[in-house]
Amino acid sequence: MSRSADLFEASQRVIPGGVNSPVRAFASVGGDPIFIASAEGSRIRDVDGNEYIDCVSSWGPMILGHAHPEVIDAVRVAALRGTSYGAPTEGELHLAELIVQLVPSIEKVRLVSSGTEAAMSALRLARGVTGRDAVIKFEGCYHGHADSFLIKAGSGATTLGNPSSPGVPDSLAAHTLNATYNDLESVERAFEEAAGDVACIIVEPVAGNMGVIPPEAGFLEGLRSLADSNGALLIFDEVITGFRCSLGGAQALYGVTPDLTTLGKILGGGLPVGAFGGRADLMDQMAPLGPVYQAGTLSGNPLAVAGGLKTLEILLRDDPYKELAAESDRLFGALMEGATLHGEPLQANWIASMGCCFFASEPIRDYRSASTSDTVRFAAFHSGMLEKGVYLAPSQFEATFLSAAHTTEDVDTIIAAAQSMFA
Repeated sequence: MSRSADLFEASQRVIPGGVNSPVRAFASVGGDPIFIASAEGSRIRDVDGNEYIDCVSSWGPMILGHAHPEVIDAVRVAALRGTSYGAPTEGELHLAELIVQLVPSIEKVRLVSSGTEAAMSALRLARGVTGRDAVIKFEGCYHGHADSFLIKAGSGATTLGNPSSPGVPDSLAAHTLNATYNDLESVERAFEEAAGDVACIIVEPVAGNMGVIPPEAGFLEGLRSLADSNGALLIFDEVITGFRCSLGGAQALYGVTPDLTTLGKILGGGLPVGAFGGRADLMDQMAPLGPVYQAGTLSGNPLAVAGGLKTLEILLRDDPYKELAAESDRLFGALMEGATLHGEPLQANWIASMGCCFFASEPIRDYRSASTSDTVRFAAFHSGMLEKGVYLAPSQFEATFLSAAHTTEDVDTIIAAAQSMFA
């Protein structure tokens, strides 16, 4: 028995399911989760001494790779000054200034401790300023595990075959209207269903929790128009896409500006963090200036701020986006070519440095088409890639992320491993 298996067995006695986030379980791909001992650059190492090319990147944050020396030094220096104060710091100001500089929609921003908290707070603000209760979200889009969002959610909820959750009151679920991603008519119908009561539309501008699904031409622009014509706010959940699709996120890439934006992942340089921001007139409705309340003991934690600030500074300095996009093009293009050559039904969606392969015959453009993927085939593919030293997310419905630490040789190895699985 491996040490990972021993640790998983022990963990199940004291942790529900043996994991602290359901998506880490290998329930949908078989076997036991791998326990990680360390990581550096593009590689992770498990407690049994095995090394893998990491295509999960801690579910997106590690765009510079693991243990980047400048980020580690920044966090170390911050830790030596103390790990938390519960009071304002200069670092928070500098990070906020950089966010405002980079993200088109954000004039003011508030730091929180997770993407879930950011989305929950943005939704509360939207309801507070509009005086409305209903929210339009999209099937398969995941905005964290706050009650209002666990209605036909993506990410682990989809992976586990449980798109909603017990514990969410029917009265609250009634205020959440589900539309179909890439389908503006479904959004129009939702507005008609809750005429005059829709506070906001919330969307992942590039869906990243039902696999990766980019927006079709005109979709984001249509959401902007529908929100405006119905007196609702538009929220972009850029927890995944923020600073990954581009320095300004998906909104800069596609040229559509929301009213509010949520951020996380890359923003913390690998440490727990979140943020939400937008127009100044909206953000000034937050306490202590306005009536919409939100607070957090560890918000703006100095370690997370130091890691995030250094990460953004490096991204500004080195600008790896063109090279990352080129490697993604090469990787997913080669996988599609190899699958076609061997008659494997495979669809690949990707944008910038994030992508996903679906074992399906038809193009994937929304939650329903994503749900046609052959998850049994994906499980076999996942296991085979793991044996060849490539660590993929243990779910058909999660993204593959490349980092600036992935070399040309790493990508070549991933391609060769995948193509051998098609042969």
